[in-house]
Amino acid sequence: MNMFRLVVALLFLAYGLIIGVLNTQPITLKLLFTEFQTSSGVGIMLSLLLGVVVGGMIVVATLVWPLYAKLRKAHRSAAAAVSDGGPSTADSGR
Repeated sequence: MNMFRLVVALLFLAYGLIIGVLNTQPITLKLLFTEFQTSSGVGIMLSLLLGVVVGGMIVVATLVWPLYAKLRKAHRSAAAAVSDGGPSTADSGR
C-alpha cells in the first residue's frame, strides 16, 4: 500500500511539473492589499493547493471533529460503566 501511495504522489508531482512547464505566461495576481507577478502555472498550482487545503478544513470541521466528540463520549461512558461494576473485558466469563 505504501508503494501505491508513493507512485500516486509521484504521478501528481509529475503532473504539477508539466502544468508549470507548459504555462509560463506571466500573470499578475491582485489580492486585497497587494499584488504580485508570477507565471500562470504557479498560479494554477497555488489555486489547486488552496482548494485542497480549504476542502480538507471543511472535512475536518464537518466530519472529523463531530466523530471525535462521539468517540470521547463513548470512552467516557465505557469508563463509567467499568468503574460502576459493569461488565469488563477482564471478566468475560472465565
